Amino acid sequence: MATWIALLRAVNVGGTGKLPMSELKAMCEELGLAAVRTYIASGNVVFSSRKSEAAIKSAIEKRLADYAGKPVGVLVRSAEEMAQVAAKNPFPGLAPNRTLALFLDRAPPADTLATIRNQKDEKIQLGKREIYIHYGDGMAQSKLLVPASKIGTARNMNTVAVLAKMAAEL
Repeated sequence: MATWIALLRAVNVGGTGKLPMSELKAMCEELGLAAVRTYIASGNVVFSSRKSEAAIKSAIEKRLADYAGKPVGVLVRSAEEMAQVAAKNPFPGLAPNRTLALFLDRAPPADTLATIRNQKDEKIQLGKREIYIHYGDGMAQSKLLVPASKIGTARNMNTVAVLAKMAAEL
């Protein structure tokens, strides 16, 4: 049985998509996912399953749409992939709480860097299925616009490290 991490998009952030983690855990268990654990209220779930990434994504998205009455995006990574995201952070010496991995379903579009707007002191690097962003002065002051963020979900490197650790321990 493989270990997976599901990252929900736009859950319990900015007053949108309210979802108690106890509900999310119960939904995942109803779908047959095993050893389900959540981490913080932003929609992070670690679990085991024999299903494929695509099957897991589809099942969780369908269940969440039934619950919320609207689509909720889900990005899925294996335990190994999450560990790689943490290990391949191109900004290891910079503040992990100001460095994000923007998770995508597929490789960043070829024009990703060209479509970014309002870049000031932020550093950006493309990953395999992620976009790494370091916010120099912090996110609160940033006006950075990354069009690919509309189809992904971001986690800071502290969260990525915890999720990788949780998955490795499962």
